[in-house]
Amino acid sequence: MRAAFSGSGSSFTEFLATYNPDYLPGRRTAGLSTGGGPLPFDAPHGTTIVALTFPGGVVMAGDRRATAGNVIASREIEKVFPADEHSCVGIAGTAGLAVEMVRLFQVELEHYEKIEGTTLSLDGKANRLATMIRGNLGLAMQGLAVVPLFAGYDLEAAEGRIFSYDPIGGQYEEHGFHCIGSGSVYARGALKKLYRSDFDATGGPGRPRPGWPPRSAWPGWSRPPRSTPLRSPSTRSRPRLRFAD
Repeated sequence: MRAAFSGSGSSFTEFLATYNPDYLPGRRTAGLSTGGGPLPFDAPHGTTIVALTFPGGVVMAGDRRATAGNVIASREIEKVFPADEHSCVGIAGTAGLAVEMVRLFQVELEHYEKIEGTTLSLDGKANRLATMIRGNLGLAMQGLAVVPLFAGYDLEAAEGRIFSYDPIGGQYEEHGFHCIGSGSVYARGALKKLYRSDFDATGGPGRPRPGWPPRSAWPGWSRPPRSTPLRSPSTRSRPRLRFAD
């Protein structure tokens, strides 16, 4: 235990792996399938997540449905979460493990900011998430894969960016728009027809809004009450994460 608290790193995940590895999502349910094959039951899975960029920001949206095999497990699941003030993450794959991973990722970013006194760069956040996905490889081989979609506002480049992942932690930057989940084929086809790179802050988030509630990151926009229209951006405002109903 003393070794865990004497480390000088800024990663909360590394600290947790030293202090108590069983608290990590990829270790908590290890050994569910003693033969190493697929599990004998269908775990709830998150379905479709879409993300698109526009000048000055990025928007991500997801439906509320989770499936277990050919059955709808939930119609009210939340699948798009804020990672920090400037980024968000959507989940597909095994819903329970994905939510655990997102919560750990949120703590990871907050822990880094408190230890280092500054926020992690967007590329650094994407790399940290990829490392966490690799830690879930054992469960992914048993059919419990977690496939998130990460997006955020890059403070250095002053633009929105999107990162996708594969079940073994491969990280890929996407341009324009991207979709994950079981409905991604159809969502990608719709966005391919509707998306334009010159969307403004209202046109971009408005695209997925008829189907899903989006979570967006762009400078200076906010919606305090549900009925209040979006305010115009201020050049002095810092980019922040906003939830648009």
